[in-house]
Amino acid sequence: MSSSPLSKKRRVSESETKTGSNCSSSSSVRTELPCTTSSTPANGMAKNGSETEIDEGLYSRQLYVLGHEAMKRMQNSNVLISGMRGLGVEIAKNVILAGVKTVTIHDSAAAEWRDLSSQFYLREEDLGKNRAETTQPRLAELNSYVSVSAYTGALTEEYLQQFQVVVLTNPSLEEQLKIAEVCHSKGIKLVIADTRGLFGQLFCDFGEEMIVLDPNGEQPLSAMISMITKDGAGVITCLDEARHGFESGDYVTFTEIQGMTELNNCEPVEIKVLGPYTFSICDTSSFSDYVRGGIVSQVKMPKKISFKSLSASLAEPELVLTDFAKFERPGQLHLGFQALQRYQKQHGRSPKPWSQSDAEEFVSLCKSLNESLSGSAKQEQLDEGLLKKLAYLAMGDLAPVNAFIGGLAAQEVMKACTGKFMPIMQWLYFDALECLSEEEGVMLSEEECAPRNCRYDGQIAVFGSKLQEKLSKQRYFLVGAGAIGCELLKNFALIGLASGEGGEVIVTDMDTIEKSNLNRQFLFRPWDVTKMKSDTAAAAVKQMNPDIRITSHQNRVCPDTERVYDDDFFEGLDGVTNALDNVDARMYMDRRCVYYRKPLLESGTLGTKGNVQVVIPFLTESYSSSQDPPEKSIPICTLKNFPNAIEHTLQWARDEFEGLFKQPAENAMQYLTDPKFLERTLKLPGAQPLEVLEAVYKSLVTDCPRSWEDCVAWARNHWQCQYNNNIRQLLHNFPPEQLTSSGAPFWSGPKRCPHHLEFSTSNDLHVDYIMASANLLAKTYGVPGSRDRAALVKILDAVHVPQFTPRSGVTIHVSDQELQNANSSTDDGRLEELKSLLPKSDCLSKFKLTAIDFEKDDDTNFHMDFIVAASNLRAENYDIPPADRHKSKLIAGKIIPAIATTTAAVVGLVCLELFKIVQGHQKVESFKNGFMNLALPFFAFSEPIAAPKHKYYEQDWTLWDRFEVKGLQDDGKEMTLKQFLDYFKNEHKLEITMLSQGVSMLYSFFMPPAKLKERLSQPMTEIVTKVSKKKLGKHVKALVFELCCNDDTDEDVEVPYVRYTIR
Repeated sequence: MSSSPLSKKRRVSESETKTGSNCSSSSSVRTELPCTTSSTPANGMAKNGSETEIDEGLYSRQLYVLGHEAMKRMQNSNVLISGMRGLGVEIAKNVILAGVKTVTIHDSAAAEWRDLSSQFYLREEDLGKNRAETTQPRLAELNSYVSVSAYTGALTEEYLQQFQVVVLTNPSLEEQLKIAEVCHSKGIKLVIADTRGLFGQLFCDFGEEMIVLDPNGEQPLSAMISMITKDGAGVITCLDEARHGFESGDYVTFTEIQGMTELNNCEPVEIKVLGPYTFSICDTSSFSDYVRGGIVSQVKMPKKISFKSLSASLAEPELVLTDFAKFERPGQLHLGFQALQRYQKQHGRSPKPWSQSDAEEFVSLCKSLNESLSGSAKQEQLDEGLLKKLAYLAMGDLAPVNAFIGGLAAQEVMKACTGKFMPIMQWLYFDALECLSEEEGVMLSEEECAPRNCRYDGQIAVFGSKLQEKLSKQRYFLVGAGAIGCELLKNFALIGLASGEGGEVIVTDMDTIEKSNLNRQFLFRPWDVTKMKSDTAAAAVKQMNPDIRITSHQNRVCPDTERVYDDDFFEGLDGVTNALDNVDARMYMDRRCVYYRKPLLESGTLGTKGNVQVVIPFLTESYSSSQDPPEKSIPICTLKNFPNAIEHTLQWARDEFEGLFKQPAENAMQYLTDPKFLERTLKLPGAQPLEVLEAVYKSLVTDCPRSWEDCVAWARNHWQCQYNNNIRQLLHNFPPEQLTSSGAPFWSGPKRCPHHLEFSTSNDLHVDYIMASANLLAKTYGVPGSRDRAALVKILDAVHVPQFTPRSGVTIHVSDQELQNANSSTDDGRLEELKSLLPKSDCLSKFKLTAIDFEKDDDTNFHMDFIVAASNLRAENYDIPPADRHKSKLIAGKIIPAIATTTAAVVGLVCLELFKIVQGHQKVESFKNGFMNLALPFFAFSEPIAAPKHKYYEQDWTLWDRFEVKGLQDDGKEMTLKQFLDYFKNEHKLEITMLSQGVSMLYSFFMPPAKLKERLSQPMTEIVTKVSKKKLGKHVKALVFELCCNDDTDEDVEVPYVRYTIR
């Protein structure tokens, strides 16, 4: 998933919203928060105020999802997780990665064979040992900030009171009810989770009074105001450059309003949306007249919610729907899971896998249970087919279902600890029955699904032994070993993918492990930092299942590696799974999968949002068939002269970084080392040649420092230019009281009137800027830098800063259109002057400049120091609220927020689709694309979109079809262009009007006759080599040609591409 575009609206974080007491109305009542202290209560949500420092290096991506306050509350929380089978360990893993204070894992039972199908921290040598005690040291490695302990005793009332949250994964219903009663009465938050084969269940009880501080986790919206009426319900109109995005019932507050100042910093007031740019608020009739300006900002209001106890909720369940196509199922499964508990109590076991007699007895039990119920839990009619399947699969234990339910359950634990996001109210049921055979009424035999005392028993109970054999022989290519890649590899190992003869998982990732990865890429440990991700992940899953056949590569997937990932490689695969973090690589892999006709499993996450897409040859559309709209870019003139949001100043700072410390050094080194650089530069359009050569001249002559003092002097003068001189020039051109041609104030709406800054060595931000920029310049030129602030201040006192007087006749462009028109003209005189002034490259043969690539995650390299200082100084120029380092890193570094819970849940769904692919499912309705937002919580599943159909003559075709043409004739000679054209004329009644390969045009109907005559007699590969100026590699078996064709009526027709086989 690509990160969402930055809004042009001004965003204000919660910490920036102020409250006053001007505007009040009956609709602006606030829910008061209970007062907080630094002590942690024995139950209820852990309060903030802890002195514990948050390790931003480790938790940075998660902090962008939860925020600092929620993270502090989590660091004060003690969590008990009971049951250390596959589901329990999944929840524990996610909660420990999240960073609570302590996790106690509880289990009194010993490990058995069927646990190994999903319990990734148990090994064959652990059979017969206590599950909690064996798992504890392996879980403890996940996060050194979390104390992890094992407990094997009874869960007494006294014992439970030390926890804020209790999670139960496999006790009996009696035990659940007993513990739930204690938790409800003592204010301990409770999560109950269970999985049975392809079915899952989740229940939450967070007490009779819980306060949710942020129901959705979205950034508070803000908008600029253009008008406010004086009325019984004042109507506010926002600037029409973007919709306000508010909803009725939202609360807002105001700043920077001129005229109707009573609204500035008022208590949050409820709004009613009237249209995309308008909404009404409280009574404004007695307020002052509105003059101009103002910013309206959304305020997140705490929300009080109440939960029923387990016993009350069993009788009157509130159900969260996970799949709108299965509207009736949650109620049926609510009954079915209770009946399973009864069956277990009567028989001491669950119904046997695929046992017809056990299933029939189970359905009878469901009927009698249903008759004894009253209220909403009672079902009008039982779905006997569904309940039988629940019985058949009840002993199943599937890693992907545990990953999905475990991800959700862990997110609920985090909600319980923090009050961040809306909890599940109160029951959630899930099933993935589409994973079973597509043919109606297919029954597996008891014998085929009986336990074999092997690590896959929990999976064989669901699918039988034949699928297990198929899974073991699969050859899969996994692209990426980051967060999603780690989770996929864990699931691959547990389900036995590529664990037998002929099977193989090939994983590639060219990245090394960084500290910030450890928070969600759970196969890595602190001692793995700087090692290759793919090697480390492969070794880690070998520990989970020694039978997995896995090969790790460190290659990027792109045209450059097609010698490695060639025809033979792809033709030997059964499928591809993407675990990528960018759209370009995803689209490249998608094109490869379409060409080689291989299934592709695609997924992505963004904070608490996740999506899964399944691409099946000849059945579905591909990943590239639909695309997100492009991200909205910030107009250049907004960045240069008229910023109105911190996003604008941060983008400006990023551009400054590239324009000072990267591009000039790159251009200067090219000038010195590449004889054709000057010739190429002079061919650039508009004013670019002048800009590039000015920058090269500065780098090599005027700005070239000889010492640390020179670097400081350059930085001080650059500061003066950007934050003082340029602002004074701007205000000289457009004074504060300037009016437009229509008589409106020039500085209004999105144009904020700036003021210049005066440099002071006693201002930390000013010195921060000089320290960072001087050190970065020093690094560029190989001059030794310094971190000594006192010495820096001394040097600054001696720096000469020339006097500046704003000049008349300086053009400042107000719009991008004006700028574009101006750029078309160039100063040829100055260009010639620069060419003569530039030093000859042979004079500077030993001169070396180092271009600096921006790296956001190293706090010692001055990169983020520069960005934060540069952006916040510019924000001060324009009276824009500054951003701290954490927020600046998110925006300037284009970081995608991430959390382990979403990753686990998404990958669970991916692997359920994998089961279908391996079985050979061929109905589009069997597959499920999924979207979720765990914060809301919201789930949506849909069948994939079928591949769109096209037609020429009577021939239907989709993106999966192509013309297959053999280049080598029977006589051993290769087809010429004429034979190729004739082939399509005779075989397909198509006249080719244009023919291309990649970016090379091989033939067109408007080609000069002499060139055409020459080409017609040449073999196809000879033409390709000649036109592309590239030799064909020995690994290339076939070429792809794109055609433009006319049919026999001379009409243009769209046709598939050609696969032209040459070997």
